[in-house]
Amino acid sequence: MAYSLRPTFLALCTILCVGVAPAFAADNLSEIQLLIRQGQYPQALNKVDSYLASRPKDAQGRFIKGLIFTEMKRSGDAIDIFTRLTEDYPELPEPYNNLAVLYAQQKQYDRARNALEMAIRTHPSYAIAYENLGDVYAKLASQAYDKALQLDTSNSAAQSKLAMIRDLVSAPDRSRPVSVATAPPAAPRTAPAIVEPSPPRQPTATVVSTTPTIPAATTTTTAPTTTPPAAAPVAAPMKTETGAASGAQDVAKTLAAWAAAWSRQDVKAYLAHYAPAFKPPKGASRKDWEAERTMRLRRPAWIKVSYTEPQISIDGKQATVRFRQSYQASSLKTSTAKTLTFTRVGNAWLILAEESN
Repeated sequence: MAYSLRPTFLALCTILCVGVAPAFAADNLSEIQLLIRQGQYPQALNKVDSYLASRPKDAQGRFIKGLIFTEMKRSGDAIDIFTRLTEDYPELPEPYNNLAVLYAQQKQYDRARNALEMAIRTHPSYAIAYENLGDVYAKLASQAYDKALQLDTSNSAAQSKLAMIRDLVSAPDRSRPVSVATAPPAAPRTAPAIVEPSPPRQPTATVVSTTPTIPAATTTTTAPTTTPPAAAPVAAPMKTETGAASGAQDVAKTLAAWAAAWSRQDVKAYLAHYAPAFKPPKGASRKDWEAERTMRLRRPAWIKVSYTEPQISIDGKQATVRFRQSYQASSLKTSTAKTLTFTRVGNAWLILAEESN
């Protein structure tokens, strides 16, 4: 389909050791991750089966097995894995999200919608599930308008609405391939966690944006299925709308450095671009927001952030920057309109507010 839902977020995971998890367990999951990254799915499947033989209820291992089946195009087996995970660990949103991705790929949009609603019910701040749900609703709306036009070809209102939705989901860089989701983090569950990460065009199953915790403490793995693009994130040329050119150039350089820190998963450098007065979205505390961003930067095997030509407006010590951001992580790909508000602190421009449109 033209939309792509973001799996949880279908980006493969990195190893996260928790508590006193045995070293050999972490080593096994690390080997499985490497096999997935190399595209050696049958070998990875054999390895994860051996891992699960001694710990059949392990949520991390089972989740990774679902990812492997997804990469092998064995959708039925992957759906079975994720369905059983929702039954055994109903508090985890990631399996629901990845189920939605798989259902959307099969054009079972009602099932995809139900799965995403369950993900949101378990984790109300799960941004990826909301985005994917919007993609699914867009597809359902498109089908409904199509049906209306079949019944009444002269319905100009339905024609206009259908054209608007098709234009929305066919816009460049809006579609995100649906492939694999990130495995749920194994951190203690306080607030569910993804990511990204990422990526309503065609329903993309986005994979996890919040940090869920796995009931069984072992290790977490998300295995990347593809290698990162060779090109490093490149900032597009700056477009100055108002304000001094030199100030706009400084803002543009800061924007490029922010995207570069994110791309190389340098958490410290990334967070340093935010002003002390920065207010996280949705009323989250600064501490919780930084913890979530740290998880989302570290989880994927690789990240690439780029953006279109930014529009920069400067008013005294504040600058408003608008652009379309492209985010890729392992097998996750998203695109969104973004507005950053910068404030001048000393000789530096720092992010005061961040909004995805």
